[in-house]
Amino acid sequence: MEWHLWHVFEFAGTHRQQPPSKQRNPCRARGTTTPSLRVSSSGVFELKVHSFNTAHRICRRHRDCHIFFRICLKHSEDVIHAEPPCTFGTGHTNVIRADQTSISSSAPIRIPFHFKWPGTFSLIIEAWNAETPTEYTDNQNNLVSRLATRRRLAIGEDWSQDVHFGEQSELRYSYHVFCDEYYFGDSCAEYCRPRDDTLGHYTCDEEGNKHCLEGWKGNYCSDPICSADCSERHGYCEAPGDCKCRMGWQGPSCNECVRYPGCLHGTCGQPWQCDCKEGWGGLFCDQDLNYCTNHRPCANDATCTNTGQGSYTCTCRPGYSGTNCELETNECDSNPCKNGGSCNDLENDYSCTCPQGFYGKNCEIIAMTCADGPCFNGGTCMETPTGGYTCRCPPTYTGSNCEKKLDRCSNSPCLNGGECLDLGQSVLCRCRSGFTGANCQINIDDCASVPCQNAGTCQDNVDDYTCSCTLGYAGKNCSVRSDACGRGASAQPCQNGGTCFTHFTGPVCQCPTGFMGPSCEFTLQLSFQPASQMTNKPSSATLTASCILALLALGLVAGIVVLRRHRLRNRKQLSDTAVFNDLETVINHFPSEREAFLGPSGLFKISNSDPRLSLASLVSLSSPDDRTGRGLGGEHRSLSPGQDYLWRGESGAGLR
Repeated sequence: MEWHLWHVFEFAGTHRQQPPSKQRNPCRARGTTTPSLRVSSSGVFELKVHSFNTAHRICRRHRDCHIFFRICLKHSEDVIHAEPPCTFGTGHTNVIRADQTSISSSAPIRIPFHFKWPGTFSLIIEAWNAETPTEYTDNQNNLVSRLATRRRLAIGEDWSQDVHFGEQSELRYSYHVFCDEYYFGDSCAEYCRPRDDTLGHYTCDEEGNKHCLEGWKGNYCSDPICSADCSERHGYCEAPGDCKCRMGWQGPSCNECVRYPGCLHGTCGQPWQCDCKEGWGGLFCDQDLNYCTNHRPCANDATCTNTGQGSYTCTCRPGYSGTNCELETNECDSNPCKNGGSCNDLENDYSCTCPQGFYGKNCEIIAMTCADGPCFNGGTCMETPTGGYTCRCPPTYTGSNCEKKLDRCSNSPCLNGGECLDLGQSVLCRCRSGFTGANCQINIDDCASVPCQNAGTCQDNVDDYTCSCTLGYAGKNCSVRSDACGRGASAQPCQNGGTCFTHFTGPVCQCPTGFMGPSCEFTLQLSFQPASQMTNKPSSATLTASCILALLALGLVAGIVVLRRHRLRNRKQLSDTAVFNDLETVINHFPSEREAFLGPSGLFKISNSDPRLSLASLVSLSSPDDRTGRGLGGEHRSLSPGQDYLWRGESGAGLR
């Protein structure tokens, strides 16, 4: 996006001398840059003049004259002032011939800058008549044209084309701004120069980000990466892959501390320490203080005790003897068996075979007899041939002396929340309601007694059942007749004065004149729009046409009447056949379904005494000639038990 503001000052053909106060050169500022001068910068602004045309001659005295262009680049101003300073810089072309070929082939004007490019700027372009081979700007009479503009320009290599049409001149030029070498970013503010020296080892990407060379790390890639096993605390490196130890540390990974010089049998946790190993002492850990640890003289897992420098004592395990416990002894030599028991030598142990009446490790315990009454809880004592005894326990106790009581319910034999009763020799499960079996594992089928009446479907639950009733019945056991017409309820199924009849499929509504629908909820609107009255007296042709149309209408009405009477006659015959077929079906139904065929309390209840109903009485209930739609008075009707009626509406819907 670019925006600009033009301020144009043209002097071609006038060459007026300006007052001294206005002869200041707007581009006469320090830091003027020529195309031949190359300095280090963060970015460069370039402008290329393509053509310059004026209405008058550029030169006053010479036909073959010269010209040069100069630009002043400064910060963005709402009102551009031609006076210096040119805060961003200034530059000019060389002196060239004042023809289009020389102008178009002139080199671009370069203005390097050393700051973060702001994106907006003010630009002043001047065309000067050159009377000498140098770019002389002190004589304001040589100023041919000057223009000032504001622009917004992003960093990029692409040129932005521009043209200015003045009253006396036309200037075509292009310009762009780009980052200098080693500068990156939208504002040329990111500096990155690839290097591989003591100040860093990295390359730069297109965004100016540093990427360390292999083996280097850090913000400036100046820290070498040491070998993988080199200790970070105690090692360092000056080149990638090396590992040099800091003072006091040693080893390939610099993780071993350096012991105190002269330390013989010692270790260190920190540099210059000498921690003596077990059995050694002295400043350099060269004195043997633990003969047992260093020499291990005691055999057969004996315990060694240091008794002085170079001396020890061995404490032998049972079965061994000698200075170093190297001799194996016979455990029976000490006669451990008492009361005449015989000793058997084992490896590192012995066993005693006790005489009758004694027991124990060394036959030191006198055996009890049944005379001592050792059996508890009613247990029976029996003597053994070896002199001991055994106890025969009752069913509820166990143990060598019947001292432990048996709990037969501890393994929870009763399922589904049953209560366990320990009866001594057996257990009994007291089941909760709804379950049976020895372990209460059987769920009692509550549907076995067929509790659901009137063809209801039973679903067994725990100590309960659920009945899914057929249409027309409700209640726990489907024993309650339901009224589809909702008698006694606030909400009636038939609206707008319709009469409700109970059918085994649900409520059926007879609608009054002007209403229709399953619940008489829709209104029939018969619209009639009279013909427009004629403002003028009708002509004879109009009267003739009207008469013909009237005769045709009368003929059409007569045909409709005849056809309707024929249809009513056929409908009556079909109704008789349908009633007979429906009643034949009801007769073969389950008794409860016959009861549900028509409404409760005798309302259109079929007696089933004569399947062929009187069609005359059927027609008398709702005659086709009743055009009012109030054949039943808009209310519930109850008929006498001896009457069998079916109702069929004009539309063919109703009880069938």
